[in-house]
Amino acid sequence: MDKLFDSYWALRIIAFVLALALFFYVKTGIDAGRENNPTADLDILYNVPLEVYYDDENLLVTGLPETVDVTISGSPQLIAQTKIRQDYKVFVDLNSLMIGEHHVPIQYEGFSDKLNVSIEPSSVNIGIEERVTKEFKIDPEMSNRLLADDYVVKDMTVNPSTVKVTGAKSVIESISYVKATVTGEQGIKESFEQDANVKVLNTDLNRLDVVVQPEKVKVKAEIEEYSREVPITIKQTGQLKEGISLDKIFAEPSKLKVYGKKALIDELKEIVVEFDVSDLEETGSYEAKLKLPEGMSVKADAVTIHAEVSGEPVSPAEDVAEKTEADSAE
Repeated sequence: MDKLFDSYWALRIIAFVLALALFFYVKTGIDAGRENNPTADLDILYNVPLEVYYDDENLLVTGLPETVDVTISGSPQLIAQTKIRQDYKVFVDLNSLMIGEHHVPIQYEGFSDKLNVSIEPSSVNIGIEERVTKEFKIDPEMSNRLLADDYVVKDMTVNPSTVKVTGAKSVIESISYVKATVTGEQGIKESFEQDANVKVLNTDLNRLDVVVQPEKVKVKAEIEEYSREVPITIKQTGQLKEGISLDKIFAEPSKLKVYGKKALIDELKEIVVEFDVSDLEETGSYEAKLKLPEGMSVKADAVTIHAEVSGEPVSPAEDVAEKTEADSAE
């Protein structure tokens, strides 16, 4: 016997036989366990909608995920039936909770008692706030980079002019801007209308999680060439007739809106209108043509000059008689 254990090959054979016996012993136990308890499968139900029970007319809940993942384990037949029927639900019941911060478990029902069920996450931190609805005026806006050179936005209107915003009280109180932003391609030269989405922002220009009614509004933008009002200056030409005095002269309008290239118009200090007074004999209104530098335009091609005069024009015969009388007196 001692010689048998001293043999290298004998020891290797004995070890192999023992290992083989151990393998069949374990395998037999596993097979027997499977026959007695066939609950060995596991599956994960991804993105299961999370239902919420609370007073949604007066309250608003924050912090809840929209979906959760549910792990189920049990017999393959029960798992298959559960996935096909989908008569289970996952929920949180907040009806007994007050306004404030809470840590709540996620519950479930509709799963077989013979299944092991676990939810990820199993609980969440939530906030319950008062639901508030408030009306806000919309501010339409458009980037100047969309405009063609030397064109500007004359006016922008929005219809409707206000929207109703609903959300948590703290969120509503943080609203700083309600905007409807116009978009488009660069080079705009003409007026247009466009539907625009309403954005609700805080002071940091972060978009807020609120409900807006309506979500879209119609923005009307009036686009025109760059312009600036420039005063009119009257330049008198010619000589007044003898006996006529010019008491007052002014142009109507006194200013004109000049259109054109911004760089040129910004340098323009005045519009000079020439008015010939040589034929002026009585008070009245007269038309004067406009002459503008190249690259500029106005909507009217003339202005009205109002002149108030006094005296009578001296005729040539009267002038000769007066000179004769003067010479005789000398």
